[in-house]
Amino acid sequence: MIAVLLAVVFVDDKDACTATRPVAAVVQGDPGPAPAERGSPAPSGERTYPLAAGTYSVTDHFGTRGGSHQGVDYAAAAGTAMFAAAPGNVVASGPASGFGQWIIIDSVDADGSPFSTVYGHIFPDDLRVKVGDVVKAGDHIAAVGYNGEVQPPGPGGAHLHFEVWPGGRLTGGSPIDPESWLGGAATPKARAGGKPSTPSPAPVCEDGFGTQGGQLADGVVPPELDPWYRKAGSLCPQITPSLLAAQGKQESGFQRGLSSPDNAQGLAQFIPTTAIATAPDGRPYIVDADGNGAASVWDDGDAIVGQGRYMCALAAIIDGWKADGRVQGDTPALALGAYNAGEGSVLASGGIPNQIPRHFSETQPYIRIILDNEPNFRAAAATGRFVPSPSSPVGGQIVDAARQYLGTPYVYGGGGPQGPSNGGLDCSGLTSAAVHAASGGAVTLPRTSEQQWSVGPEIPIDQAQPGDLVFGEWGSGGPGHVGIASGNGQMIHAPQPGDVVKEAPVQSGMRARRVA
Repeated sequence: MIAVLLAVVFVDDKDACTATRPVAAVVQGDPGPAPAERGSPAPSGERTYPLAAGTYSVTDHFGTRGGSHQGVDYAAAAGTAMFAAAPGNVVASGPASGFGQWIIIDSVDADGSPFSTVYGHIFPDDLRVKVGDVVKAGDHIAAVGYNGEVQPPGPGGAHLHFEVWPGGRLTGGSPIDPESWLGGAATPKARAGGKPSTPSPAPVCEDGFGTQGGQLADGVVPPELDPWYRKAGSLCPQITPSLLAAQGKQESGFQRGLSSPDNAQGLAQFIPTTAIATAPDGRPYIVDADGNGAASVWDDGDAIVGQGRYMCALAAIIDGWKADGRVQGDTPALALGAYNAGEGSVLASGGIPNQIPRHFSETQPYIRIILDNEPNFRAAAATGRFVPSPSSPVGGQIVDAARQYLGTPYVYGGGGPQGPSNGGLDCSGLTSAAVHAASGGAVTLPRTSEQQWSVGPEIPIDQAQPGDLVFGEWGSGGPGHVGIASGNGQMIHAPQPGDVVKEAPVQSGMRARRVA
């Protein structure tokens, strides 16, 4: 299917990587420039202390508490301005167990290696960024609080808990000592009116690393194209490597040198005017991604990264329209429709294009074929893609489905029937994903462990079989934790922030239910 792309110059600043978002000042006067929205950072070695000089003192160091303290604590008055320590993409902004509310920013260093910075104990009203925002080093992102588990409780315990994770907080990295990492970093200083400095350049959209699910399966695309689909699928959370690969298969069958009757060219079948149209970061969609000195639709890397850049731009526009109630539907499907028929057709249709005969004969089949084929390009363990067997016991298949997620990062609120979200799973997200997959979609569990306790009959814990759910950490509202019995006194569970899905002994005091 040949893409019909329109030349578009994006001028709506809410979708531009370098745009700003007005945010009301909440502490210490004028907070300075607000973070930009959407996109990913350019590689940068720039680092800035997360608090201004003279506003904090270090009260706990990395590696204390028997090695369990994964960051550094900066005591400061509640409401003290908190700044981004590096330019990057906000991948978490909201509740986190023990942290009250947290912020995670994914960044890329000067060598092109990914890392995350983590900011904890924030109150909801003090969050100044949301998932998808792009920040510069020194941007005002939040205020110091005492939310979550702090000692002493209340304002006397106000502090910033700050972590640094090479490899990514939600993507399998490991923490390091933030104080060593910050050695030699700049310290934000309040200007007149309390305005912090923001020394970093505006970020661009083409670089980044994968914070979203849907990773590419091994061996499903030509090996020389594999790294480009992975890179292009890391530019925004709406568009995954597997979706781009399925789209590339439909566009060109991974064959180079193709040109359609509509003059769509190359692996991604770009119309020339679209290839040179201005993207939200002010550059053309086709950039010199492979570094050979020329940007060309005929180069593998340039074409595939351009495909990702254009799909992400379309997804951002569509998300804005959805927020305004102007269109309805799944963002990836609508982005595919816009790629094939132009985003104007999505807006005119209020969703999947349906205005002219070609929308029915070409665009709608194009979308359907790609979405149907996408699972064939998706790594099974990345999203829990599991094919149940009608002849096997459901309980054992629940365990098998759960084992696909071993090593997946714990993410508060992450996961559901369709697998991980926001880069991982929490305890009830894991159980929901495994049971839904193993039952062939016949059983959809409610979202929380407390709600899941109401499903199915209770089984004596000493009679629990593989696939039964085991519940623990009891409180007045019910169980605070849930896992999946895997046999021999073991369970598979997503334990807590900073950990990953693992198999471990069933905890003392747990109770069991049979849900399938």
